[in-house]
Amino acid sequence: MPRRLWVERWGRVPYAEALARQDRYVLERRAGQRPDTLVLVEHPHVITLGTGARREHVLLSAEELARRGIELHPTGRGGDVTYHGPGQLVGYPILDLKPDRCDLHAYLRDLEEVLIRALEGFGVAAKRVPGLTGVWTARGKIAAIGVRVSSGWITSHGFALNVTTDLAYFGAIVPCGIRDRGVTSIAEELGRPMSLEEVAAAVVAAFAEVFHAVPDVAASSVAVA
Repeated sequence: MPRRLWVERWGRVPYAEALARQDRYVLERRAGQRPDTLVLVEHPHVITLGTGARREHVLLSAEELARRGIELHPTGRGGDVTYHGPGQLVGYPILDLKPDRCDLHAYLRDLEEVLIRALEGFGVAAKRVPGLTGVWTARGKIAAIGVRVSSGWITSHGFALNVTTDLAYFGAIVPCGIRDRGVTSIAEELGRPMSLEEVAAAVVAAFAEVFHAVPDVAASSVAVA
Protein backbone atom coordinates (compact mmCIF):
# COMPACT_ATOMS: atom_id res chain seq x y z
CA MET A 1 0.00 0.00 0.00
CA PRO A 2 1.45 3.42 -0.93
CA ARG A 3 2.64 5.60 1.93
CA ARG A 4 1.66 9.21 2.38
CA LEU A 5 4.46 11.67 1.53
CA TRP A 6 4.26 15.14 3.04
CA VAL A 7 6.12 17.64 0.82
CA GLU A 8 7.35 21.04 1.98
CA ARG A 9 9.05 23.82 0.01
CA TRP A 10 11.04 26.11 2.30
CA GLY A 11 12.44 28.56 -0.24
CA ARG A 12 15.94 29.87 0.41
CA VAL A 13 16.96 29.13 4.01
CA PRO A 14 20.37 29.47 5.73
CA TYR A 15 21.95 26.08 6.23
CA ALA A 16 22.13 26.18 10.03
CA GLU A 17 18.46 27.09 10.28
CA ALA A 18 17.45 24.30 7.90
CA LEU A 19 19.58 21.82 9.84
CA ALA A 20 17.83 22.71 13.09
CA ARG A 21 14.39 22.30 11.49
CA GLN A 22 15.46 19.02 9.97
CA ASP A 23 16.64 17.68 13.33
CA ARG A 24 13.26 18.55 14.81
CA TYR A 25 11.48 16.74 11.99
CA VAL A 26 13.58 13.61 12.62
CA LEU A 27 12.45 13.56 16.25
CA GLU A 28 8.84 14.04 15.19
CA ARG A 29 9.06 11.26 12.62
CA ARG A 30 10.61 8.87 15.13
CA ALA A 31 7.81 9.67 17.59
CA GLY A 32 5.15 9.08 14.94
CA GLN A 33 4.11 12.73 15.05
CA ARG A 34 4.58 13.32 11.32
CA PRO A 35 4.41 11.20 8.17
CA ASP A 36 7.30 10.58 5.78
CA THR A 37 8.37 14.04 4.65
CA LEU A 38 10.32 15.42 1.71
CA VAL A 39 11.73 18.91 2.28
CA LEU A 40 12.91 20.86 -0.76
CA VAL A 41 15.05 23.89 -0.07
CA GLU A 42 17.65 26.22 -1.52
CA HIS A 43 20.60 27.50 0.52
CA PRO A 44 22.78 30.60 0.37
CA HIS A 45 26.43 29.87 -0.39
CA VAL A 46 27.72 27.25 2.05
CA ILE A 47 30.29 24.46 2.15
CA THR A 48 29.34 21.50 4.32
CA LEU A 49 31.71 18.94 5.81
CA GLY A 50 30.40 15.40 6.07
CA THR A 51 31.56 12.82 8.59
CA GLY A 52 34.25 11.66 6.16
CA ALA A 53 35.42 15.15 5.16
CA ARG A 54 39.09 16.05 4.85
CA ARG A 55 39.78 19.71 5.62
CA GLU A 56 42.31 19.94 2.79
CA HIS A 57 39.43 19.42 0.35
CA VAL A 58 38.38 22.99 1.18
CA LEU A 59 40.75 24.92 -1.05
CA LEU A 60 40.21 28.44 0.32
CA SER A 61 41.20 29.96 3.64
CA ALA A 62 38.58 30.96 6.19
CA GLU A 63 39.28 34.60 5.36
CA GLU A 64 38.78 34.05 1.64
CA LEU A 65 35.57 32.10 2.21
CA ALA A 66 34.24 34.97 4.31
CA ARG A 67 35.25 37.50 1.66
CA ARG A 68 33.29 35.54 -0.94
CA GLY A 69 30.27 35.15 1.33
CA ILE A 70 30.61 31.37 1.72
CA GLU A 71 29.79 29.82 5.08
CA LEU A 72 31.47 26.64 6.33
CA HIS A 73 29.48 24.09 8.35
CA PRO A 74 30.25 20.62 9.73
CA THR A 75 27.25 18.33 9.41
CA GLY A 76 26.19 14.84 10.43
CA ARG A 77 25.67 13.39 6.97
CA GLY A 78 28.00 10.88 5.41
CA GLY A 79 30.46 11.81 2.71
CA ASP A 80 33.11 14.45 2.19
CA VAL A 81 32.93 18.13 1.20
CA THR A 82 29.93 19.55 -0.65
CA TYR A 83 28.89 23.00 -1.86
CA HIS A 84 25.32 24.32 -1.69
CA GLY A 85 24.13 27.60 -3.16
CA PRO A 86 21.53 29.50 -5.15
CA GLY A 87 20.15 27.65 -8.14
CA GLN A 88 20.60 24.26 -6.49
CA LEU A 89 17.64 22.13 -5.41
CA VAL A 90 18.42 20.45 -2.08
CA GLY A 91 16.21 17.60 -0.87
CA TYR A 92 15.96 16.33 2.70
CA PRO A 93 13.84 13.17 2.93
CA ILE A 94 12.77 12.45 6.51
CA LEU A 95 11.63 8.86 6.11
CA ASP A 96 11.03 5.85 8.32
CA LEU A 97 12.69 3.01 6.40
CA LYS A 98 11.05 0.34 8.54
CA PRO A 99 9.93 -2.31 7.98
CA ASP A 100 11.00 -3.17 4.43
CA ARG A 101 13.69 -0.62 3.46
CA CYS A 102 16.29 -1.11 6.21
CA ASP A 103 19.19 -1.16 3.75
CA LEU A 104 21.39 1.93 3.48
CA HIS A 105 22.92 0.99 0.14
CA ALA A 106 19.51 0.31 -1.38
CA TYR A 107 18.29 3.67 -0.07
CA LEU A 108 21.21 5.48 -1.74
CA ARG A 109 20.50 3.73 -5.03
CA ASP A 110 16.82 4.71 -4.72
CA LEU A 111 17.75 8.38 -4.29
CA GLU A 112 19.96 8.15 -7.36
CA GLU A 113 17.07 6.58 -9.27
CA VAL A 114 14.77 9.45 -8.28
CA LEU A 115 17.15 12.01 -9.74
CA ILE A 116 17.93 9.98 -12.85
CA ARG A 117 14.21 9.70 -13.64
CA ALA A 118 13.56 13.38 -12.96
CA LEU A 119 16.45 14.40 -15.21
CA GLU A 120 15.32 12.04 -17.96
CA GLY A 121 12.09 14.00 -18.15
CA PHE A 122 14.09 17.09 -19.17
CA GLY A 123 16.13 15.22 -21.75
CA VAL A 124 19.24 15.00 -19.56
CA ALA A 125 20.95 11.62 -19.84
CA ALA A 126 22.09 10.89 -16.28
CA LYS A 127 23.62 7.77 -14.82
CA ARG A 128 25.39 6.17 -11.89
CA VAL A 129 29.16 5.67 -11.80
CA PRO A 130 30.21 2.32 -10.29
CA GLY A 131 31.86 2.76 -6.92
CA LEU A 132 30.74 6.37 -6.49
CA THR A 133 27.60 7.82 -4.91
CA GLY A 134 25.68 10.50 -6.79
CA VAL A 135 24.35 11.16 -10.27
CA TRP A 136 26.48 11.95 -13.30
CA THR A 137 26.34 12.95 -16.95
CA ALA A 138 29.04 12.80 -19.59
CA ARG A 139 30.13 16.30 -18.46
CA GLY A 140 30.41 15.54 -14.75
CA LYS A 141 28.53 15.26 -11.49
CA ILE A 142 25.09 16.83 -11.56
CA ALA A 143 23.83 15.71 -8.14
CA ALA A 144 25.54 14.91 -4.85
CA ILE A 145 24.05 12.57 -2.24
CA GLY A 146 24.95 12.42 1.43
CA VAL A 147 22.60 10.92 3.99
CA ARG A 148 22.26 10.05 7.63
CA VAL A 149 20.21 7.17 9.02
CA SER A 150 19.68 7.56 12.76
CA SER A 151 18.27 5.20 15.37
CA GLY A 152 14.95 3.72 14.38
CA TRP A 153 15.96 3.86 10.69
CA ILE A 154 14.91 7.49 10.28
CA THR A 155 16.65 9.24 7.40
CA SER A 156 17.85 12.82 7.11
CA HIS A 157 20.04 14.95 4.82
CA GLY A 158 19.75 13.78 1.22
CA PHE A 159 20.63 15.19 -2.20
CA ALA A 160 21.72 18.39 -3.95
CA LEU A 161 20.78 18.75 -7.63
CA ASN A 162 22.49 21.47 -9.66
CA VAL A 163 19.81 23.29 -11.64
CA THR A 164 21.15 26.77 -12.48
CA THR A 165 23.99 26.67 -9.95
CA ASP A 166 27.02 28.90 -10.58
CA LEU A 167 29.52 26.09 -11.04
CA ALA A 168 32.47 28.40 -10.42
CA TYR A 169 31.80 28.07 -6.68
CA PHE A 170 32.80 24.41 -6.84
CA GLY A 171 36.33 25.69 -7.41
CA ALA A 172 36.46 26.37 -3.67
CA ILE A 173 36.45 22.65 -2.88
CA VAL A 174 37.37 19.20 -4.11
CA PRO A 175 33.75 18.14 -4.63
CA CYS A 176 33.05 15.00 -2.58
CA GLY A 177 36.81 14.44 -2.44
CA ILE A 178 36.94 13.47 -6.14
CA ARG A 179 39.68 15.33 -8.00
CA ASP A 180 39.43 13.91 -11.51
CA ARG A 181 35.78 14.61 -12.39
CA GLY A 182 33.98 17.84 -13.11
CA VAL A 183 30.57 19.16 -12.13
CA THR A 184 27.62 20.19 -14.26
CA SER A 185 24.04 21.44 -13.98
CA ILE A 186 20.75 21.06 -15.79
CA ALA A 187 21.20 24.51 -17.33
CA GLU A 188 24.69 23.57 -18.49
CA GLU A 189 23.42 20.34 -20.02
CA LEU A 190 20.50 21.96 -21.84
CA GLY A 191 22.07 25.29 -22.68
CA ARG A 192 19.17 27.25 -21.19
CA PRO A 193 17.96 28.34 -17.75
CA MET A 194 15.60 26.16 -15.76
CA SER A 195 13.03 26.95 -13.09
CA LEU A 196 13.62 25.44 -9.65
CA GLU A 197 9.86 25.05 -9.33
CA GLU A 198 9.66 22.99 -12.51
CA VAL A 199 12.52 20.76 -11.44
CA ALA A 200 11.08 20.40 -7.92
CA ALA A 201 7.79 19.16 -9.36
CA ALA A 202 9.61 16.55 -11.44
CA VAL A 203 11.65 15.41 -8.43
CA VAL A 204 8.52 15.04 -6.28
CA ALA A 205 6.83 12.95 -8.98
CA ALA A 206 9.89 10.71 -9.40
CA PHE A 207 10.31 10.39 -5.63
CA ALA A 208 6.72 9.26 -5.22
CA GLU A 209 7.16 6.73 -8.00
CA VAL A 210 10.39 5.21 -6.70
CA PHE A 211 9.30 5.14 -3.05
CA HIS A 212 5.73 4.02 -3.81
CA ALA A 213 4.27 7.05 -2.07
CA VAL A 214 1.36 9.41 -2.57
CA PRO A 215 2.46 13.07 -2.30
CA ASP A 216 0.21 15.32 -0.25
CA VAL A 217 -0.66 17.92 -2.87
CA ALA A 218 -1.87 20.41 -0.27
CA ALA A 219 1.54 20.29 1.40
CA SER A 220 3.51 20.90 -1.76
CA SER A 221 3.06 24.66 -1.48
CA VAL A 222 3.91 24.94 2.22
CA ALA A 223 6.54 27.55 3.06
CA VAL A 224 7.87 27.27 6.60
CA ALA A 225 8.54 30.65 8.19
